[in-house]
Parts: sequence; structure tokens; C-alpha cells
Amino acid sequence: MKPLFTILLLILSNTFMTLAWYGHLKFGQWSWVSKLGLFGVILLSWGIAFFEYIFQVPANRMGFTEYGGPFNLWQLKVIQEVITLVVFTVFVLLVFKTETLKWNHVVGFVFLILAVLFIFKK
Repeated sequence: MKPLFTILLLILSNTFMTLAWYGHLKFGQWSWVSKLGLFGVILLSWGIAFFEYIFQVPANRMGFTEYGGPFNLWQLKVIQEVITLVVFTVFVLLVFKTETLKWNHVVGFVFLILAVLFIFKK
């Protein structure tokens, strides 16, 4: 149960992270956000990123072997990176209609999945 719960929390965390890091690029199309200026957008992104940490910190503590979890630090990091790319890809394809998924992106993702396999190899 801990592996699944850790991964679910990391997915939630990365969803907020992606929204904080890249959502403001789309939020700028809303008139009230465009009036904020750069500092206002930074504060808005920090407010969104707060929720990233609400999910990320418990996920890593719960998932880490020294706190009774199933993953070592290497495994947690690689899991997080793969989740980040999956969440980012879904976000870009749904929110930014001008961006496309190309063959080289898919090849890069395959290499990252291979990284997961190697990191988990005993």
C-alpha cells in the first residue's frame, strides 16, 4: 500500500508543480493575471507550489526506506522524474494546443523508463 500511496502523492505533487512552473504561461491570457506583473505571477506560482510541497514531502517521507517505506533515495528520485514527465506531457498536450509530442520525445521517455529499470535492478 505504501508504494501506491507514495506514487499517488507524487502524482498530485507534480500536478501542482507543473501548474506552478508552466501554468502561468497560459494564465497570462486571463486579463486579471496579466495585470499582476512578473512579481505578482511569481507570488501566484509560489502559492500554487505550496500545494506541491504539501503532497511531495509526505510522499518522500512515506516512501523512503529509513521511514519504513519501500524505496531508497535513488528510486524515489527516478520515480519522481518519470511522473514529472508524464504529468508534464499530459499538461502540455491538454493545455498548450500548439505543442506536439514528437518521436524524439517518445525516445527520450523510453530512455527514462529504462533508467527506472536500471535503478530498480538489484
